[in-house]
Amino acid sequence: MHVLDNPVWHALRGPHRPFAEGGERAVRYRPDVALFSALPDEAVAEDWPELAAVLGPNPLAVLFRRETSPPEDWEELFRIPTLQMIGETVAGASSVLAKRLGDADVPEMLDLAKRTRPGPFVERTIELGSYLGIRENGSLVAMAGERMRLPGWTEISAVCTEESHRGRGLGTELVRSLVASIVGRGETPFLHAVADNVGAIRLYEALGFRTRHVFDVLVLRPRA
Repeated sequence: MHVLDNPVWHALRGPHRPFAEGGERAVRYRPDVALFSALPDEAVAEDWPELAAVLGPNPLAVLFRRETSPPEDWEELFRIPTLQMIGETVAGASSVLAKRLGDADVPEMLDLAKRTRPGPFVERTIELGSYLGIRENGSLVAMAGERMRLPGWTEISAVCTEESHRGRGLGTELVRSLVASIVGRGETPFLHAVADNVGAIRLYEALGFRTRHVFDVLVLRPRA
C-alpha cells in the first residue's frame, strides 16, 4: 500500500507519533487532538480487539483508509464518501492577509468550525501543524491548516470561510500560503473533500489538486 492509502497509520507511526495512543497493531490520535484511528496496512482479524481496547469504554472508530473490511462483531454506523486529492503541481504563494493562529485563537477557531463544518476540529487540533487565519474587524472569518503529516506528505484541512465572506478568494489565499510552506519543506500537499461538497472540490481542482482516489471514511463501533 502507498502511505496515502492508510494516512492515519503512517502519520501516527511517523511524524505524529507524539500524538498517538495504542500499540503495534492499533493506534488512534489522542481524542482531544483528532478523532481518527488506524490499523496496519495489512490488518488481520486479531488487530480489531486491540483497536477496541485502544478506544476504551466508549469505543468509536473513525477509519481513514482506502480498504477496510471490518469483522462481523463491529457495527458500521455510517460511511462518508471522500475524495483524496493531491497537489504536486499546485502553486504556492505567500499572503499578507493570512496570519499564524495560536492557542489564544482556539475558541474562535472552534466556533468557526462549528458554524461552517469543514470536518472534525477539536481543542488541540491546532497542535498538529501550522494553522492560518484571516481576520476582519478583529473577527476570524476564514482559516485553514495542516492536519495529518506522514513521510513526504502534509494534509491541508479545516479550510473554511464565514458564509458572509465567501466568494472573495479567502480560502484560496490560505491554501496557497499553506502550499508554499509545505513545498518549502520538501513535502507534497494533499487533502480530503467529502464527495458531495462540489464547491470545495471545484476550488481545489482550480488550484491544481487532482483526485487520487475516492473511498469511504468509516465510522464503526464494536457490537455490544
